[in-house]
Amino acid sequence: MTNTGKAPEGRAAPQCRLDTLLAEVRACRACETELPFEPRPVLCASTSARLLIVGQAPGTRVHETGIPWNDPSGERLRRWLGMDRAFFYDQRHVAIIPMGFCYPGRGKSGDLPPRPECAALWRERLLDCLPDIELTLVIGRYAQQYHLPDTGRSVTATVRRWREFLPAVLPTPHPSPRNQLWLRRNPWFESELVPALQRRIRELFPQRFA
Repeated sequence: MTNTGKAPEGRAAPQCRLDTLLAEVRACRACETELPFEPRPVLCASTSARLLIVGQAPGTRVHETGIPWNDPSGERLRRWLGMDRAFFYDQRHVAIIPMGFCYPGRGKSGDLPPRPECAALWRERLLDCLPDIELTLVIGRYAQQYHLPDTGRSVTATVRRWREFLPAVLPTPHPSPRNQLWLRRNPWFESELVPALQRRIRELFPQRFA
């Protein structure tokens, strides 16, 4: 059947359904009593996006600004992708849907894990509204456990298997400055995986990255 881009009579167009769903997510207060601050779900998406970026949960700076990956981790992530800020934040091309949408608070060794309510309530519904995704970048343990559930709990072991998951999925460690030691211990990541990631990005967006 030819996809005309038009919804059948009586049904909402995909972008209309996604817009409604995003509004519901941004109004979500399901775990309000468990959060350190007022809920502020941070995500962005469009039905035309071809790249899906799945991180953990917003940090404090992202919570304050409402802009995903608006911190040093985001700067490194954009270098890995070979993207400038303008294209990275163009939701016509890039969807950013972390495992947790609100800042979860801080524990003894860093930020707490993403709240599980987000995935249970919203994740599959959101993914169903993204028909054109061709590459999903799964960043860190929680994203990999969800999108690559059979790979175990070790980020290093999962990322080492990156060739097995292309062209549809690519696992990476978190680009946080705290992971500098991991990057030094695993030089193959930046010498092998990052160039492959940038090649895949050029394949997805040939007009932008010729």
